[in-house]
Amino acid sequence: MYNHQLETFIQVADAGSFSKASEAMYISPTAIMKQINLLESHLEVQLFLRTPRGLTLTNAGKSYYQDAKYMIQYSKDSQIRAKNAMQSNKNVIRLGTSLMTPCQILMNLWSKIHEIFPELKFEIIHFENTPENAREILKNLGQHIDVIPGIFDETMLNLRGCTAMELSRVPICCAVSIYHPLAQKEILSIEDLYGQKLMLMKRNWSKYVDLLRDDLWEHHSQIKIVDFSFYNLEAFNQCEHNNTLLMAVPQWENVHPMLKIIPVEWSHKIPFGLLHSPTPSQTVKRFIQTTAKVFHITS
Repeated sequence: MYNHQLETFIQVADAGSFSKASEAMYISPTAIMKQINLLESHLEVQLFLRTPRGLTLTNAGKSYYQDAKYMIQYSKDSQIRAKNAMQSNKNVIRLGTSLMTPCQILMNLWSKIHEIFPELKFEIIHFENTPENAREILKNLGQHIDVIPGIFDETMLNLRGCTAMELSRVPICCAVSIYHPLAQKEILSIEDLYGQKLMLMKRNWSKYVDLLRDDLWEHHSQIKIVDFSFYNLEAFNQCEHNNTLLMAVPQWENVHPMLKIIPVEWSHKIPFGLLHSPTPSQTVKRFIQTTAKVFHITS
C-alpha cells in the first residue's frame, strides 16, 4: 500500500493552503501540517514554499507531485489486478492498451485468433502514456500486463528490458491538423514538407527514426526538424496547436480527433508487433504464435 501522506500532499498542492486542504479532507489544519512535515522529513526535500499568501510547490515538489499521482494510481490498479488474479484463468491474456499502443488491431483479428486458440480470453488493461509507465510496465511485462501491441526497435527493447514479436513493418507517416493546408492531400510528397516543421523523437530513441532524420538532413534540409522527448497526448496537442507536422504511424489514427495521419512518399518504415516478457508464460507464447500466424495470413 502507498503512504496516505501522498493523498494529503496532492490535496494541499491542489488547494494551495493547509486550511483549504483540511476543509476538503475533514481533518484539522494541524494534522495536515504534521503529515506534510513528516513527508518532507522522510524525503529529505522541501516540497512547499510557505508564504503569507499561501503555499507554492518547489521544483522538487512539482516533480514529486506527478510521481505521487502515478504511485497512488499504480497502487490502486495493483489491488484490482491482485483481486482479478485470484479469479484468473490460465488462458487469460492481459492486454495492455493506451493512446500510443491501441489494441484495436488484435480485436479486429479476434475471430481468427479464436478459431485457432478457442479457450483464449482477453483482459484489457488501460494505462496512461507517461515516462514512468513506459519504464515500469515494459520492464515488468508478465506481472500485471502480458502483452502490449506497438512500434519498437532493438534499442528500445534493450533499454526497457523486454522483447517483441514483429508482425509487420508499418510506414512512417505524418500527422497534421485537419486545418493545415496539407490535410487536403491523401498522400504527401517529400517536397510537400519543405518549409514545414516536422516533430521527430530525439536521437537514439529509434534507429528507424534516426535513419529518417539523417535522410532529411542530408537530402532535404528544407524541412526543419523539431526534437521532442516523449510520445503522449501533449505531443499531439502541440502538433495541432502549433500547426506543425508530427511523425506518426497508421495505428494512431484515432489518438487525436483534430489530426489526420497521411502517408508520405518515402520508404521509411518501423517495426510493429507484440511486446512481451523475455520469459513469457506458455499461454503468452501460444498467443503470440497464434497472432503471428493469423496476422501474416490476413496481411
